[in-house]
Amino acid sequence: MGSDESVREAKYLLTGRNLRILVLFVRTFYTLNPQFTNALYPVDMKRFFNSKKSRPSAVLLFSLGCAVVGCNQGATEAPFAFPSGTLVDMSYAYNENTIYWPTAPGFVKSTDFEGVTEGGYYYSAYSFSTAEHGGTHLDAPIHFSEGKHAADQIPLDRLMGPAVVIDVESQAAENRDYLITAEDILHWESQNGAIPAGSIVLFRTGFGKFWPDREAYMGTALLGTEGVAQLHFPGIDPNAAALLATEREVRAVGIDTPSIDYGQSTLFETHQTLFGANIPAFENVANLDQLPLTGALVIALPMKIEGGSGGPLRMVGIIPN
Repeated sequence: MGSDESVREAKYLLTGRNLRILVLFVRTFYTLNPQFTNALYPVDMKRFFNSKKSRPSAVLLFSLGCAVVGCNQGATEAPFAFPSGTLVDMSYAYNENTIYWPTAPGFVKSTDFEGVTEGGYYYSAYSFSTAEHGGTHLDAPIHFSEGKHAADQIPLDRLMGPAVVIDVESQAAENRDYLITAEDILHWESQNGAIPAGSIVLFRTGFGKFWPDREAYMGTALLGTEGVAQLHFPGIDPNAAALLATEREVRAVGIDTPSIDYGQSTLFETHQTLFGANIPAFENVANLDQLPLTGALVIALPMKIEGGSGGPLRMVGIIPN
């Protein structure tokens, strides 16, 4: 491209609709990254952008600066950083000891190939099968509410956010069938303030310490319908679920037991209440004892099963520095 043609191309890019788009981009970038922008240019870029007379020059100057920085990423810190802090693994590994509902098949892993190939390099590949509801997993609202979100339909912002941990370990230690009440939630709020809108509410019963001992964790090692009848572990009272669903703007709930309903439930009313409001749940959550009552962030991403009622969940807590 000759010099005259380059000039004409630059003039075209910096006029009319193209200029407006570039200005919008630059303004947005400046607003989100003022330190980055000011590091590139010691002048008042905001005033420079807002001046109609200097706007084309400002956009061109900014673009050239970004291009230079882009070519030297090795020496420049990224303008966006992942939240720093202590990471907490809140998922159990899947293996032959993974706990499932008594009527569900367990986790199966088989070897397709493992070893050195004919080409001389190492290679491994496996197949696995699992029920949706076992180990640390998601309960999608469609699990107990027709027409609500399936596993692949849950908005991502429902699966990540600030965590609130409500500790009922002492009550659960005295009563395996303890029902977490609305009063427990209100008592927590009296000590810590109202549950902020957009929170992920996690209930800590202390039962995580029993994993993966099926009998200690679930109250029975029996399988099938006989095992279901003998389940004994804490859960959330339907009235507490109603409080969260109608009076608090929560993104999701979670618990360190096999179910958000307690073991002896037969109607699963807590599931019905929360899922009717399109609030997903996380069950068999690990390491809740490592999270503070407030201040942590949670990311809980499930296997994206189309039309699924749940699925394996990789859940991470972030405790900011």
